Amino acid sequence: MNIEPVITIRDLKMRFGSKEVLKGINLEVFRGQIIGYIGPNGAGKSTTVKILMGLADGYDGEIRIFGENISEGKVEYKRKIGYVPETVEIFENLTAYEYLTFIGEVYGLGLEQVNNKAKKLMALLGIEEVYHTRISAYSKGMKQKLLIISSIIHNPDILFLDEPLSGLDANSVMIVKEILAELAALGKTIFYSSHIMDVVEKISSRIILINEGQIVADGSFDELKEQSSQGSLEQIFNQLTGFNRHKEIAYEFIKELQGV
Repeated sequence: MNIEPVITIRDLKMRFGSKEVLKGINLEVFRGQIIGYIGPNGAGKSTTVKILMGLADGYDGEIRIFGENISEGKVEYKRKIGYVPETVEIFENLTAYEYLTFIGEVYGLGLEQVNNKAKKLMALLGIEEVYHTRISAYSKGMKQKLLIISSIIHNPDILFLDEPLSGLDANSVMIVKEILAELAALGKTIFYSSHIMDVVEKISSRIILINEGQIVADGSFDELKEQSSQGSLEQIFNQLTGFNRHKEIAYEFIKELQGV
């Protein structure tokens, strides 16, 4: 029995001026997978996600989401997607009530339905007391929780998460990690990008490492560990990206601080 991928990427290339950012990405992603999508800065991670989200065009190659070619301009697939970007400009003059009900209505939820759901999700993440407070008064952690809620309030089938744990306290991190595991168990697909290697290592069912616009590793953590004979994802990352000067640079940094 064939299992249809929810995301299919074929020979994806992208160029900004003279710089080729993506050099032929080929990938199939399936229901229930938590994809750890990692790589150095500038490797092409954010570009890939922006293209999948329909936020960047001018690419070469083919992308299908839920079987639909996104180059055809249809937007229905976006109703099934949630997104937490690494940096975002929230409408800080709004309250959480105003912001979440607006997001929910954009996705086709009724006002009463989204209001009830928003209040309950805010309460579960411990920020219900600021539901009617302007977002400008929130701490970084509160804003991050609000972003997470806004990305999943419409119960999407695919979640794109870029550093979603930024600013969260330890208890909230554990809650979000459990939420992601439960969503995956329900058949949701999660595209998770982060530079925190130990988190990616623990939550991902499949890890894809991109370097200089190309996929250089694809498999479970155990598979990557066996292939590279390294003990941690951080060590695998360093080996496959060719970076091994961290100790040398740190030593020189301290020497410079001390005036040696």
